[in-house]
Amino acid sequence: MIIAVLGGTGEQGSGLAVRWAKAGHRVILGSRTAEKAERAAEALRGRLGQGDIRGSDNPAAAAAADVVVLSVPYDSQLGILESARDEIRGKVLITVVVPLRPPKVSHAWRPEAGSAAMEAQGHLGGDTPVVAAFQNIGASHLADPDHPIDSDVLICGDKAENKSVAIDLAMDAGMRAIDAGPLVNASVVEGLTAVLIGINKRHRVPGAGIRITGLTG
Repeated sequence: MIIAVLGGTGEQGSGLAVRWAKAGHRVILGSRTAEKAERAAEALRGRLGQGDIRGSDNPAAAAAADVVVLSVPYDSQLGILESARDEIRGKVLITVVVPLRPPKVSHAWRPEAGSAAMEAQGHLGGDTPVVAAFQNIGASHLADPDHPIDSDVLICGDKAENKSVAIDLAMDAGMRAIDAGPLVNASVVEGLTAVLIGINKRHRVPGAGIRITGLTG
């Protein structure tokens, strides 16, 4: 699979990119400029020592991909989506975006649409299915592809076939994925990120996560 990670030069996006490249996927890091993306891709190739990772500008990355992952700060979301709207159309968009309002980033906050994921879906329209995933995974753990991830990934989306794309990618990245229901539930999952940020600060840990109990497998 060819995966475009828009915002792939950031900590969260690059961590996911390394893990997917290690699993055998072709990964394209997207950024506002191709030069910045390729510099980041070169650094990741050096860190990994294997795998197919390259860089491009966001629209070109989305155009070449089978699935698109959006991993950018919330304030950048609509601008990035608009710049690559035509290239994303018809593909599954997996959003990792969390709406945080500085300086109180440990306080849960919801945009008018209810969640960043719902806002993205409203902006892109029904031709582009949006799935929310990976919001509660610490970037510090993603950076090391050999570090075991002991947190679950909650997947929200309106159709099972679209959520299955994110579930498969979570497993490829070494994580357990849980179907957390429709996209409207992303508001709760996104809000948990603010809770985890507060836990990290109070307990002085780099990447607290969540685990769903009572499941077999």
